[in-house]
Amino acid sequence: QVQLVESGGGLVQAGGSLRLSCASSGRTFSRYAMGWFRQAPGKEREFVAAISWSGGTTYYADSAKGRFTISRDNTKNTVNLQMNSLRPDDTAVYYCAADRRDYRWGCRTLACYDSWGQGTQVTVSS
Repeated sequence: QVQLVESGGGLVQAGGSLRLSCASSGRTFSRYAMGWFRQAPGKEREFVAAISWSGGTTYYADSAKGRFTISRDNTKNTVNLQMNSLRPDDTAVYYCAADRRDYRWGCRTLACYDSWGQGTQVTVSS
């Protein structure tokens, strides 16, 4: 099982930036893809971005394309989400997640992931 701890959330004005980080432990980090999801109040958890085990392949939700960048450092067992041009509708709790299988290129669906962090709140004011 993987343990995940997110950090970096907070309150920012529209148009601003935040960088989320997720530290992983408990399994060989460089073997599995990672994802970021978010959940706004009263809404389902939704896909934001994913990155392959090697970092060479990335996927984004349409809402994140051009504004968010996912990256990973396999020497530090961390995955990051750089969020720019933030909008009020980006307000949500953001979760990092670890793919249940090794060596997958990335996955957009919740069912691919079996380990989740506790979440970090991102609030964007207008």
